[in-house]
Amino acid sequence: MKKILKQRRPIDIFLDILTLLLILVSLFPLYYMILQSVVDWTTVDKTIIPKNLSLASYDYLFHSTNSGDTMMWLRALGNSLLVCIPVTLVALSVGLLVGYAMTKLKHFNGKRIIFNLLLFEMFFPKIMLLVPKYMILKDLANTYAGMIIPTMISTWAIFMYINYFETLPNEVFEAARVDGANTFRILYHIAMPATLPITTIVFLTTFMQRWNELMWDMLIAPSTRFQTLNVLISTRFNMMAQHPGPLYAASVILTLPIVILFLCFSRNFREGIHFMLK
Repeated sequence: MKKILKQRRPIDIFLDILTLLLILVSLFPLYYMILQSVVDWTTVDKTIIPKNLSLASYDYLFHSTNSGDTMMWLRALGNSLLVCIPVTLVALSVGLLVGYAMTKLKHFNGKRIIFNLLLFEMFFPKIMLLVPKYMILKDLANTYAGMIIPTMISTWAIFMYINYFETLPNEVFEAARVDGANTFRILYHIAMPATLPITTIVFLTTFMQRWNELMWDMLIAPSTRFQTLNVLISTRFNMMAQHPGPLYAASVILTLPIVILFLCFSRNFREGIHFMLK
């Protein structure tokens, strides 16, 4: 061990220390959020060391009339899941199908046109399209369809699948066709298992992006019946401004599903990141 340490250059040790410091800095806001949600209200935003721990913020969040009631928060959680799950599944399906068609089907006409259109669409910030989308879909206001339809196609997901399929050998797919497998069988038995690492990346990223959506949900579904967790937290901000502890608690609850998903798929996520860094 000592021999290995001696062989390391000072610049390598410095870079390791710098990397560790950057990781700690990036994780500090998460630590701060969790800590402030479980400390006594008298010490919220006044300490970075755990002391006087209390669950008063969570109790206030779910039981106080000022912050709503338990059913309100559970309904918002259910709305978030009800919107995020279909959006993510459709984005994955469309990305897989388009990526496969544009890279592995010889007789797919218009590949270059579609690719250029997708690239062109990515140049427009989402905020620029917010009002046009609303004017087109305003008849779907305060409906789940209005929240789901505009966000279920992910150009980024399509590009990720296209790039990944480009790395897979065509011989495997050609051999399957020679053996008599149709397109759907090839997709199910070859394409889907082969793209599992990048599917994990797309799944987590698309789910997280839709989970964190705020402006579109506030615009298309202002009704309390359709509020997602993000919208509910933002609308309750002024009511809880005097007690910031519950706001931290609500932020922790909003973050938990993403953390749980990442922990469940961390292995495939690392494999997908490895491919992206190649």
